[in-house]
Amino acid sequence: MIDYFAQHLWQMWALVCIVCLILELTNGDFFIMCFAIGAICSAVLSAFGLPFYAGLAVFAAASVLSLFFIRPTLMKKLHPRESLRRSNADALIGRTARVSQTIVENGFGRVALDGDDWKAQAADGSRIEEGQNVIVKDRDSIILTVEKEC
Repeated sequence: MIDYFAQHLWQMWALVCIVCLILELTNGDFFIMCFAIGAICSAVLSAFGLPFYAGLAVFAAASVLSLFFIRPTLMKKLHPRESLRRSNADALIGRTARVSQTIVENGFGRVALDGDDWKAQAADGSRIEEGQNVIVKDRDSIILTVEKEC
């Protein structure tokens, strides 16, 4: 049995490659795919008689090289505007909200946005009545700066 595995070592590396590709489908950030590339390199070389430890070294080297060279290139190609994407509270800027508590002159009130209630102030310091729609212009910690929707 051990002789069979020693003679068909490429099948083990191919199986490792397939498992890594399946795991990559659940992740999607091309990290595990780098190990699949290392496994396929080892599978090809093992098919030509490369011993196990040499295949292990090829797997490690190809995986590390693909982590440093292939993955960054793929990430730039598939997510070119990643640095422009806003997340968390910064993603609120530019959105429309509804005033849930009147914003007083040069003071604060509250606005409702996506089921959350935020403390807010008017950009020009004016009074904004409850029920009006406003646009979020800026955010300072947990206070939104808004202006009336035209």
